[in-house]
Parts: sequence; structure tokens; C-alpha cells
Amino acid sequence: MVVDFRRARQDHSPLAINGSSVEIVKNIKFLGVHITENLTWTLNTSSITKRAQQRLYFLQKLREAHLPSPIFTTFYRGTVESILSSCIITWFGNCTAFDRKTLQRIGN
Repeated sequence: MVVDFRRARQDHSPLAINGSSVEIVKNIKFLGVHITENLTWTLNTSSITKRAQQRLYFLQKLREAHLPSPIFTTFYRGTVESILSSCIITWFGNCTAFDRKTLQRIGN
């Protein structure tokens, strides 16, 4: 991936390492974090949101089973909160206000 902040976008010449051509991509998933070429975090936030919402479904099923409150807390921290806070130091500071609001809706 080529990160380029120049205003006048230009095509980059092909990269080669040890004679092998390197593919230039728009985004990549590295250690569970989606990184885009312009370093916006919307793709990462939408991925995290989707995964967390899938886990919230199971939390609702636990509630329907009338389980004690400590079990809810343990489940939430282990499955939902761990997704929301995964590598948060890397991406949260540069999120848009919309992305932060989306994440806070899930966390509340």
C-alpha cells in the first residue's frame, strides 16, 4: 500500500523487491485493523461495528434466558468490549465524529 498525501495525485511507478513485483492495494487488514491508503478509519470502524453488533445479539439471548447480571457484564466485556477496544490507541484519535458516534451507540 502506498500512503500519499500530495494534493496532485499521480500514478506510482511499479514497485519491485528482489525482482518480484509488489501489488499496490487501496486497503489492507493487518492484525485485525483495516488500514486504508488515505489513513481514514471508516472501513475499520464499520468492520468493528458489524462484529460488535453480531455479539450483541447473543447478549440479548442471555437476557431472554433471565440470567444474573454478572453474567451479562462478563459476556459484554469478553466479547463486545474487547472488539470495540482492539488496537483503539492506533485508530480512535483520528476517527470522524460520525464514526465515534457509531461506536458509542454500541458501547452504551
